[in-house]
Amino acid sequence: MALRLWLSGFNDPDGSDKSLTMTFDLIIIGGGAAGLFCAMTAGARGRKVLLLEHSPAVGRKILISGGGRCNFTNINARPENYICRNPNFHKSALARFSPLDFVDLVNRHRIEHYEKKLGQLFCRDSARQIVDLLLAECAAANVGIRTSCQVREVSRTTHFCVETSYGRFESETLVVATGGLSIPRMGATDLGYRIASQFGLRIVPTRPALVPLTLPAGLLEQLAPLSGTSIDSTVTIGRQKFRENTLVTHHGLSGPAILQISSYWSPGQSIHIDLLPDSNANDVFEIERSGAKELKTILAQLWPARFAHAWTVMQTTSRPLRQFSPRELRSIAEMIHDWQLTPDGTEGYRKAEVTAGGVDTDELSSKTMEARHLPGLFFIGEVVDVTGHLGGYNFQWAWASGFAAGNAV
Repeated sequence: MALRLWLSGFNDPDGSDKSLTMTFDLIIIGGGAAGLFCAMTAGARGRKVLLLEHSPAVGRKILISGGGRCNFTNINARPENYICRNPNFHKSALARFSPLDFVDLVNRHRIEHYEKKLGQLFCRDSARQIVDLLLAECAAANVGIRTSCQVREVSRTTHFCVETSYGRFESETLVVATGGLSIPRMGATDLGYRIASQFGLRIVPTRPALVPLTLPAGLLEQLAPLSGTSIDSTVTIGRQKFRENTLVTHHGLSGPAILQISSYWSPGQSIHIDLLPDSNANDVFEIERSGAKELKTILAQLWPARFAHAWTVMQTTSRPLRQFSPRELRSIAEMIHDWQLTPDGTEGYRKAEVTAGGVDTDELSSKTMEARHLPGLFFIGEVVDVTGHLGGYNFQWAWASGFAAGNAV
């Protein structure tokens, strides 16, 4: 705590002397989940740590996550829940700091939490509890935190030198935890990629991930009656398949299933949606075929009524099932189980939960997150080319990668 208080009064932008250079064992750029966790881990090992954050407060994205309750991990997190050009890179860090390790930390801080679904753990009260946990651990480890601090230049001779709006800081080790480009209103920048490029590290092209998909105008017009409706579905691209809700919006498609599949979507690809994943439409039609019920009425027994009525009108006409030929019913069943739509883009970083791509993992040690060809330089969290699925997986990567670097510096 003493170091944090001391720093808070040093080099304030009121004309104080900024010519002095302060030296630390470790400087971390970025006060998000990964940066804070790395700071508390390294500080607890006796390292003199300074964390720099350009926003007025640390942990801003943590606070808005999970609808304000923070989906802080997923108890089912496995390496296969992550996208990375090197499918083995993230295994080491994830194995060394598991979801249960973070749950233990949450329990030690007496934060009540619950499993919402599919292994997703949330705070029962507020995401603020996770930020307070991280700050408490940093304070206990004497971590210095400087907010509203703009990084102007990073260089290296015998030490790393970080020129900031609060003066110059030097350290033996530098950890870059600047996050990605998603949610620019929260202050996202490309600083981490620029630092990596400056020191010769390759960058895997970045793109929005866990993001709503947009549809062309003509298709949007057709889908307009479905806007605002959500339906249980299985969405597929190639071998990737996700069972969650699909939401039709004014711009295209969203909902958990779409956000998940968006991380695998490439321009020009169609997505395949099974609108009846637990039943066989042909069997349903066979049972109802001799009755007088209309198609939309039968589908309304399986789907939300508004969706059933609008989808039926969009695909065909609604009349008693006995008036359809067997061939027509088979065709309708095929559309139900394989509704194919071709997005024309995404809603971009503005709506993306994370950024795919980033610092090439071939440039980093999988055990420590250190740059292979530049000792003392580390990259952790979202700035690295490791992207988790929806549901707490990206927070688990932040904790795990921060833990790996924090124990190595």
